[in-house]
Amino acid sequence: MSAKVYLVGGGPGAVDLLTVRAVRLLAEAEIVFHDALVPQAILALAPRAEKVAVGKRSGRHSTAQHFINKRLADAAQQHRIVVRLKGGDPLLFGRAQEEIDYLRAHGIAVEVVPGVTAAFAASADLGVSLTQRGLARSVAFVTPRVGAGEADSTWVQTVLAADTAAIYMGAGEALAISQALIKGGKPAATPVAVIENASLGAAVARGTLAELPQLAAQLSGGPVLILLGEVLRNAVSAAQRAKARRRLAR
Repeated sequence: MSAKVYLVGGGPGAVDLLTVRAVRLLAEAEIVFHDALVPQAILALAPRAEKVAVGKRSGRHSTAQHFINKRLADAAQQHRIVVRLKGGDPLLFGRAQEEIDYLRAHGIAVEVVPGVTAAFAASADLGVSLTQRGLARSVAFVTPRVGAGEADSTWVQTVLAADTAAIYMGAGEALAISQALIKGGKPAATPVAVIENASLGAAVARGTLAELPQLAAQLSGGPVLILLGEVLRNAVSAAQRAKARRRLAR
C-alpha cells in the first residue's frame, strides 16, 4: 500500500479559510486524527473518514505525543490517506516536527499542507496589519508555555526585540506575561489586543500591556491570541474613545 500521512492545517476555525488542498484531502481521507479545537463543521468535510480525537488543551487531559506518533504510523499501515488535522498551521506550535521525524524514521511518506494561523486571522478581525511601513518591520510568534524538562524559553527577549508580537497559549498567564514584559523594559502603555475565537465572530478586548490581566479576564474561555505593539495604537485609542462616549451617554 502506497500510504501517506498528511499534516493538514485546519486554520483558525472558519471553514472557508481552509485551503482547497485541505478540503480535497479531507474528502478523500480514510482516517482523520484531529486536534481538540477543530470545529465540527470542518470535520464534516471528511464524511468517509474515521475520526480520532487526539487534542491537547492547557490544563486538561490530553493525548501523549508519543502515542499520537505511533497511532499515525499504525494508521499508515492500514489506510492509503491518513490526515493529521491540526488547528492553525501545522508548523507553528503544532509539534509537527516530532510527527514528521517519527514517520520518516519508520519509512512513511509525509506531506504538510499549510493553514492560516491564528495571528493572521486575529489581525484580519481587527483590521490591523502586523507590519506597517515606518512603524513595524518585524513580527514575533511566541508562547510562554514550556514543557516539563525543557530548557527555559527566551520568549521575553524575543518580544522585546520585535516591533509586533503574537503570543499564543498565553491567556491563562496574562498576569505573568504583563509583569515579565514590563520588567524587561516594555512600556506599560504598549497597546494590546486580546482576541478570542479569531475568524469565528471574535470577541476582542483592547487596552494596554499593564491592563492585560483584566483584558484576558473579560473573555469566556475560548482559544485566545494576544497581540501587542504600536501597530495597535489607533485601534486601542478608538476603542477607548468609544468606551468613554458610552460612559458619558449613561
